[in-house]
Parts: sequence; C-alpha cells; structure tokens
Amino acid sequence: MVHLITGGSGSGKSEYAEGLLCRYRRDQAERLIYVATMYPYGQETKMKISRHRQMRRGKGFETIECYTGLSRAAGMLKEYESVSVLIECISNLVSNELYSGGTNKEDTADEIIKGIEAVRKIAQNVVIVTNEVNSEGLAYNPEMIRYKQVMGEVNCRLAKLADRVTEVVYGTAVEVKNRL
Repeated sequence: MVHLITGGSGSGKSEYAEGLLCRYRRDQAERLIYVATMYPYGQETKMKISRHRQMRRGKGFETIECYTGLSRAAGMLKEYESVSVLIECISNLVSNELYSGGTNKEDTADEIIKGIEAVRKIAQNVVIVTNEVNSEGLAYNPEMIRYKQVMGEVNCRLAKLADRVTEVVYGTAVEVKNRL
C-alpha cells in the first residue's frame, strides 16, 4: 500500500506520516525504515534533521540516508523479511537530484518514480511525504521554476500511483483519495 502525505511547510505532515506508518505496522517483526532525503548542508537543515530525529525517537524507526538515487535505498531494503517505509521528503529528493553536481537532470521525475516503485515492490507499506509547492503566486528565477515544474510532475505521478492521498492542513488530515 502506498500512502502519499502532502501539505505546506510546517503543516504537521511529518508527524502525521510517522504515526500513520506506526499504525500500519502489523507486528513487531515488521521493520520500520525512515528514508531521510535531507542533506545536512547548513545549520538550519541540521537543526531540522535533529528535530525530526527527536520526533521519531522511541517509535522504532531505523534510518537510511538517501540524498539521491532512491533505487539504491530499495536495494538496501531487500535484506529485510518484512518492512514498511517512510520516505521523507520528496521535495528534498527532487532538489538533490536536480542540483547535485551542478547539472539539471531531465530524467529526474522518472528516476524518482522508478525508485518509489522499487521500494513499493519490497515494502508492505510505503508512506511518502511531499510538499505543496505550487500554491504561491510569486515570480521565480529559472532554477526555481524548473524545480516547481518537476515537483508538480512528481507529485501528480505519486498521487496517481498512491492507494491513498492525504493533505495535512494546519495539523488536520484531509483525505483526498482512498482506493482501499
């Protein structure tokens, strides 16, 4: 089962997603894996990573850091007999894929979806956190426009393949799609 969680920055989607995956867990033998995509490149991101680690503390998550190449994370999951996965967060993954190495990759959306599908084949449950980035009406530079285009494409494709989609608005979960 794939459950996509979306919402604005600071909406509470990460906490909601963690709790949701813990509820999906069938038994203690099922491993909970947190795929962390935020690269710790400065003090602000390091503080955010620390806050997220605190939120996960005591919930039984094992962390895999995967800044690019989500398919590699799927390969690491093959060693587990029973696993559920939280991918946090697609917006970081898109940014890392687009701008690592200083080149914009035209196949970024395809590579991310391919990685999600690889994880999906291995895990009982996959909860994916993403950000709503297209609701603002401001002018942006070409790099930001490209990022927002790729994010829009990835989010639409994820919503299509997901069994469930939930938007978290001001800490309140609003069900958008439920095929179960």
